Amino acid sequence: FLYAYCVMDNHIHLVIREGEDSLSRIVKRIGVSYAYYFNKKYNRIGHVFQGRFKSENIEDDKYLLCAIRYVHRNPVKAGLGSFDEYPWSSYKEFMDKKTDLVESNEIFGMISNNKVDGLKEFVQFHQESCNETFLELVDEKEIDATNVQQLIAEFLQKNKIEKPQLKSAQNKKFREELINLIIKKSNLSLRGIAEELGLNREMVRKAALSKEPSP
Repeated sequence: FLYAYCVMDNHIHLVIREGEDSLSRIVKRIGVSYAYYFNKKYNRIGHVFQGRFKSENIEDDKYLLCAIRYVHRNPVKAGLGSFDEYPWSSYKEFMDKKTDLVESNEIFGMISNNKVDGLKEFVQFHQESCNETFLELVDEKEIDATNVQQLIAEFLQKNKIEKPQLKSAQNKKFREELINLIIKKSNLSLRGIAEELGLNREMVRKAALSKEPSP
């Protein structure tokens, strides 16, 4: 099932729910089909996409809605104008419903039992500023995942705390500082950061949204 998409100049964002096929197989099929279309249209041969795709698990409805908003507002972040006028995203699919390409009714149903109210709240939700940092996986980072453990060890040693202590409320400042440092310096997803630090995903996500460490 496809929930949202946005085609940018050098990458594409997709929000997909796995069915019988794995995510890898779905993305491969999309890539092959689009490459065939693109090459035929522009009379060329060869690959269209480069490198392996990167993904982030979505574990609840709230996170799904935030992911869809993030994808639709990507053109705003890139300075390409208003998200509701951008022609290469699924936002207009939600508004016009001319095709069944995206599962818009399911999304509206998550927001409200009334479809009309669901649409209104969907629009309002998209107009709010988007502070999410998940899916920030296309930028080049300074270090790769293999060096993250060293980064963590140095941070913990410098601040004289142990990794299990990051879970406590009194160490929230250090937890948020370390999480945002890893986001800035590495390619790890939020799930990967949670695994490295022994924290739950929601705790990592909230720290990532904080931008700056709490006092």
